[in-house]
Amino acid sequence: MKHIFVCLAIALSTQLSWGSQILIPMDDSQTNHLKAYGVAFYILENEIVIEWLLNYRGGAFLTPHLTSIEEELVVRGISYEIIADGQAFAIKDQIANPEKNMEVVQLEKAPKIAVYTPGGKQPWDDAVTLVMEYAEIPYDKVYDSAVVVGELAEYDWLHLHHEDFTGQYGKFYSSFRSYPWYKKQVADLEASAAQLGFNKVSEMKLAVATDIKNFVVGGGFLFTMCSGTDSFDIGLAAHNTDICESMFDGDPSHRNCQEALDFSNTLAFEDFELVRDPLKYEYSNIDGTELRKRRLPEAAAAKIDKFTLFEFSAKWDVVPTMLTQCHTDVINGFMGQTTDFKKDFIKSNVLVMGETKSLNTARYIHGEYGQGTWTFYGGHDPEDYQHRVGDPPTDLNLHPNSPGYRLILNNILFPAAKKKKRKT
Repeated sequence: MKHIFVCLAIALSTQLSWGSQILIPMDDSQTNHLKAYGVAFYILENEIVIEWLLNYRGGAFLTPHLTSIEEELVVRGISYEIIADGQAFAIKDQIANPEKNMEVVQLEKAPKIAVYTPGGKQPWDDAVTLVMEYAEIPYDKVYDSAVVVGELAEYDWLHLHHEDFTGQYGKFYSSFRSYPWYKKQVADLEASAAQLGFNKVSEMKLAVATDIKNFVVGGGFLFTMCSGTDSFDIGLAAHNTDICESMFDGDPSHRNCQEALDFSNTLAFEDFELVRDPLKYEYSNIDGTELRKRRLPEAAAAKIDKFTLFEFSAKWDVVPTMLTQCHTDVINGFMGQTTDFKKDFIKSNVLVMGETKSLNTARYIHGEYGQGTWTFYGGHDPEDYQHRVGDPPTDLNLHPNSPGYRLILNNILFPAAKKKKRKT
């Protein structure tokens, strides 16, 4: 009998009411959008299915009304509402209306997350790891050796930290070649390449990029920002040639390397031209950074630089609707080594989800490849317009409602959803 009472007490401590649910709004009433994603991930980690109400109150979450969940919401400072089951049913009826651009998506299982990033301190910060740590979303770190030996098979979702897959060390040679961190980066990568059996860092990075591409083919979810976007595709396109000059790999680039690029091997971009000058901080003409500098007045750029999210049909285009959930459709721009992507070089089968129309550039793009998907997001830090090497990390306590950071977190929850193909 005593055992029965103990079990009953435990049950009552976790279940408040059989007739109510928790609604976590994600519109302007939410006090901390970023941590709300973290609590959603926490719920999934505890094997509780939740519902993502696409386009309803900014992409609200609906969860069972459990004491443990409510306590987490309170501790993390997240706004929520307790609603009766009848109210929840009424909300779902509203969403089901064919005239409403809304949809209910079940989130079933927390994805296992990896971040491709070198060990040790880098002279820049990564927005994705910053926001995952702020939102309390766990992740593992992997780098070249882990990828080459096949460890990506253990993960569902992969982010590529600020990276150069071309073997040119970020094209920092002109400005930073005398800096200790640059010299260490070169030495570490050369040692890793040799240990893994490669003659050059560029060869190692190509092998890594190819393995990551195969991760997507096999059903993985790839997300990357800044130079991890275009340098990834450029490295893949250059698989039959050498685009690195002698200061990077000990010998000159191939004379006809531009003509030897294979655009059929890339995910997102085609017909681009390489920037072959090793002293120029740019990989190719894909990037819109210089275009932005020419057209936007420098003194006002941070205030007037915006990009707009596209609106998709929630009932027909579920995936891009998930990836664009936000409490605003106009978001402040931010720069990076790769700020955004000139539309002239984006493949026709790529879905543009956010654009700066005045510059004819795409900020946020997505595609399917094999059984998986990839998403590229231009720029370095959504809350630091011109983040420079050596700048301190952004304090997300000052930006708990950042719409730019929300887009990152949409991608992290996306693999938890029951897969739905885009309808045609």
